[in-house]
Amino acid sequence: MMSMVLDKRNMSEEQMIKGCLENNPLAQKTLYNKLGPKMMGVCLRYMTNAEEAQDVLQDGFVKVFDKLGAYSGAGSFEGWVRRIFVNTALDALRKNKKLKHQAQIDDVTFALKSSDFTFETLVAEDLMKLLQGLPLGYKTVFNLYAIEGYSHKEIAKKMNVTISTSKSQFSRAKAMLRQKITELEKE
Repeated sequence: MMSMVLDKRNMSEEQMIKGCLENNPLAQKTLYNKLGPKMMGVCLRYMTNAEEAQDVLQDGFVKVFDKLGAYSGAGSFEGWVRRIFVNTALDALRKNKKLKHQAQIDDVTFALKSSDFTFETLVAEDLMKLLQGLPLGYKTVFNLYAIEGYSHKEIAKKMNVTISTSKSQFSRAKAMLRQKITELEKE
């Protein structure tokens, strides 16, 4: 057990990690309460409904607690946890074979306007609804590239597709989002 009593209100990140490594329930609860809502947002971006996202959230925290000893302290702890959750969501999609329907769409043309679109006028809830409305492949690539910061090369490797397919899926996701935003502006 820890030599000092942990108070979750005053627990530093280092104390929380150390407590979790020692299987301290208060430290584990503090970690869950601190990162759970953010990681649920990550899960919701990849999964098709809240129930699937909740399953991924649970699996992700199990992996975080199991792999916590591998956290080197280099870089952001939250970023390290986020990467586990993204990989857990992708694993769940692969397990359910939802990414299997990815087709090579390089030979299909799709017109994009040259102007960039922004989400400045949208609130987070609206953006989540728009993202949930995208086809799964588009949504997954958009999340990985635009939100998580993966390169198309990394996405191609993770999703077992070509780099050009990743780029194409991203372009189509942007176009669909642009169209949905335009429709919202007209309402």
